[in-house]
Amino acid sequence: MSISSAAWWRTAVIYQIYVRSFADGNGDGVGDIAGIRSRLPYLAELGVDAIWITPWYASPMADGGYDVADFRAIAPEFGTLAEAEAMIAEAHEHGLRVILDIVPNHTSDEHAWFRDALASDPDSAERERYWFRPGRGPDGALPPNDWRSVFGGPAWTRLLDDEGVPEDWYLHLFAPEQPDLNWSNPEVHREFEDILRFWFDRGVDGFRIDVAHGLDKHAALPDIGLDEEELLAEPDIADHPHWDRDGVHEIYRDWRRVADSYADSPQGPRVFVAEAWVRTATNRLARYLRPDELHTAFNFDFLKCAWDAAQLRASVDHNLRTLGEVGAAPTWVLSNHDVIRHVTRYGRDTDDIQRPAGTVPTDLTLGTVRARAAALLMLALPGGAYVYQGDELGLAEVEDLPLDSLQDPIWERSGHRVRGRDGCRVPLPWTGDAPALGFGAAAPWLPQPTEWKQQTVEVQTDDPTSMLALYREALRVRRSLPDLAGDELRWQAHGEDVLAFDRGTEFRCVVNLGAEPVEVPADAEVLLASAPLADGVLRSDVAVWLRIRK
Repeated sequence: MSISSAAWWRTAVIYQIYVRSFADGNGDGVGDIAGIRSRLPYLAELGVDAIWITPWYASPMADGGYDVADFRAIAPEFGTLAEAEAMIAEAHEHGLRVILDIVPNHTSDEHAWFRDALASDPDSAERERYWFRPGRGPDGALPPNDWRSVFGGPAWTRLLDDEGVPEDWYLHLFAPEQPDLNWSNPEVHREFEDILRFWFDRGVDGFRIDVAHGLDKHAALPDIGLDEEELLAEPDIADHPHWDRDGVHEIYRDWRRVADSYADSPQGPRVFVAEAWVRTATNRLARYLRPDELHTAFNFDFLKCAWDAAQLRASVDHNLRTLGEVGAAPTWVLSNHDVIRHVTRYGRDTDDIQRPAGTVPTDLTLGTVRARAAALLMLALPGGAYVYQGDELGLAEVEDLPLDSLQDPIWERSGHRVRGRDGCRVPLPWTGDAPALGFGAAAPWLPQPTEWKQQTVEVQTDDPTSMLALYREALRVRRSLPDLAGDELRWQAHGEDVLAFDRGTEFRCVVNLGAEPVEVPADAEVLLASAPLADGVLRSDVAVWLRIRK
C-alpha cells in the first residue's frame, strides 16, 4: 500500500510500539528512537502497514510517558526531535506510516502550565487550565467530591503553600502526577490543535487518542456515589460526570477539521484512533466515528471476549452493524500495553483482562494454540487490526517479576495489592542470550524471563512453524487477496462452537472453538492454518483460511 493511498486506515494492520520495551539503541537498558530505527526493516518484513508509538515526549515518567511535560519535545532517554523526524522519514521509506500517542486528558505536574498554575493565585487564568477547587468540610479538609482515581485512591490531591499550609485541591483521574486539563477552557483547545499541527507538519500520519472518552467533565463536578473507578472499564452509570460525555464530540469535530486540512498533501490523509471505553450496549462508540469526527476506535469488547464462539460472533456482529451505520471501519485487537497478554488470557478459565489479586492457573500451551487461531480470526475480519509488540512472537504475560522491579503506578496506588501492567511491558527478545536477548547492550529496565531465549526473533525466523512465521505469512496472504479488501462478511453454518465466514467470492475463514473436529470442504484449497490439519479436519482451537471455488 503506497503512502499516499486514500482511506488506508480502513484495512491497515498497525503494530504498537511501547517505546521503553521495543529496542534499546544506545545501550542504557531503555528502549529508544534509535532502537526503533534499527528495527524498521524487521517491521517492514513482518508486513504491517503502520506503527503506533506510545508517548515519546519529554516526561518525568511517573506513568511510562503518559505524564507529558512537553508535547513538542522528545524525552532525552528516547532521543532528540531530530532523531524523531529522521525516524518518521525512514519509516515512510520502508512503506510504514507513523501514528503517535496524544494525551489530551492530562499533563505532567512538571508541565510548564501546571508549574505556572501552582505559582499563581487561586483565581488566576493559569489555574483555569486545570481543575482546582476548594475542599469540603471544616477547613476544606475533604476532597471537592467523591471521584476516585482509576489507579486507586481519591482523584484529588491537596496543595500546600510554601509554609505547609493547606490550600485548594486539584483533580487527577489517574496519578497525582497527572493533573486533568479543563477542556471548558478555550486555551486548552487551541493548544492541542497547535500540537496536532506541530507533528502533522513533521510527517506524522495520525494519532491514537489516550482516554478519548474522558476530556469533558460535568461543570458542577457532582458526586458519583461509587467506591472505586476501574481501569479499562466501561462507565457503569448513565450520564457519568467525567466519562463519555457529549461534550467530547465537539472537540473531535475541531480535530477532524485540522486533520482534513492535510488531506491534499502528497502524504495523504491524517487520521485518529480513539481509546474510548464506552457502554457497548448503548452503541456509544459509533458516536465517536461519525463522518465529521474520528476515523477509527479500538474495539475493546472484542479484546475482552473469552475464547467463546458465541461471545466473539456477537462482538463481530455488533461492531460491523453499529459502525457500519455511520460508515466507519472496525478495528480488532487482542492485546496492548494495558492488558494481560492474550496468550495468558486464553490459557485460563477466566476472561479477566486485568491482573487478578491471586494466582490463576494458566495453561500456556493451550493459550498459545488459541492465540495462533485468534490471530487468523482477527486478520480475516473486515477492517483494520492492531498487533501489540511481542504478539507476533507468542509472548505470554510475565507474572513473576521481582517486586522491587515493578514501576507501574498502580502498584503503589493500590497499596501493593495489584501488580499493575509491567507484566505485558517486558522488553522484547530479539537474539542471543543474557543480559538482554538482543534488546540492547545493557540489562533491560524490566528483567526478561530466561525461557524467552527460545522465543527470540532470531530463533523464530528460522522455524517455519513459529508464531512469527504464522504472522508473516498471514500478513502476506492478507495483502495478496482482493477478497480481504472489502467490508462484507457472510456467516456460514458449521455448528455453534465454530466461527465460519466468507468474504468476497472465494475466501473463507473457519475457527473451531469446540471440542469436536470440524471437516474442511473437500474441494477447498488451504491457504493457511494455525496448526497442521489431520485427515482434512480442524481439531479444537485451530483456525484455517480457505479458498472456496464456487
